[in-house]
Amino acid sequence: MNLNRRQILGTGAALTALAAAGPAFAQPKRAIGIQLYTVRELFGPDPMGTLEKIAKIGYREVEFGGGGYDKMDHAALRRRMDRLGLKSPSIHVPYEMLLADFDGAVKMAKTLGADTIILPYMTEPNRTLPVFTKAIADFSRFAERLKKLGLDFAYHNHDFEFTLKPEGRSLYERLIADTDPALVKIELDLFWTIAAGVDPKALIRSMPGRIYAYHVKDRTADGKMTSVGKGTIDFADIFTLNDIAGVRHFYVENDQSPAPYLPDITTSFQTLSRLRA
Repeated sequence: MNLNRRQILGTGAALTALAAAGPAFAQPKRAIGIQLYTVRELFGPDPMGTLEKIAKIGYREVEFGGGGYDKMDHAALRRRMDRLGLKSPSIHVPYEMLLADFDGAVKMAKTLGADTIILPYMTEPNRTLPVFTKAIADFSRFAERLKKLGLDFAYHNHDFEFTLKPEGRSLYERLIADTDPALVKIELDLFWTIAAGVDPKALIRSMPGRIYAYHVKDRTADGKMTSVGKGTIDFADIFTLNDIAGVRHFYVENDQSPAPYLPDITTSFQTLSRLRA
């Protein structure tokens, strides 16, 4: 293709503008979501009204978890989300449910429009080395079955995966080493990672492209959970590694969000809106 001088100059100006715009132009900001466990006290008795309030704040993604959502009318929830412009890319499904009713979990995810099932928590009896080793094999099996059905699988951490080190090796190290990164993704809870004494940036660099989503809540100097922006976590610094992480979703989650809940999640939304990249 031949270009005349005017076209060449125009192309150069466009490239200069793109360069000035920086990485944010090349890769649009990801939508901000919320893990509904944060507002479980509101969502349980009034799921539709809570979705309305969340959408009004500005959230565009919700991650189902807690509040009894698994027993609700998922088709009705989906209709309400569609009307509000909300999407649910992922849902939390307990280990025990995946073992007992895998098909039910798949149906629930697809009805809600999710593309990923997240395993959110391993109860204390599941944290011994023999049991967790079996669970890791189950995670791989879940992921393989889900992939054939058009869904992905990810694991959400707390602190115990890092702090429990049977035979000198943490449960998290075993999980990462003994699963296929193409199948078993990670939902990285930044609060719990830091609470366990782990450098989140070093962790992210150790598993490039494997992080499906972040759970974002802040941490006070004395270790308590708080709204994003009211604690000591340097999210702006962590988010410089977003492209390395491969992160696709940012979910606000505050397990200990104070009543009346909406001010807390509004503060987190507003802060994260300024920080995410």
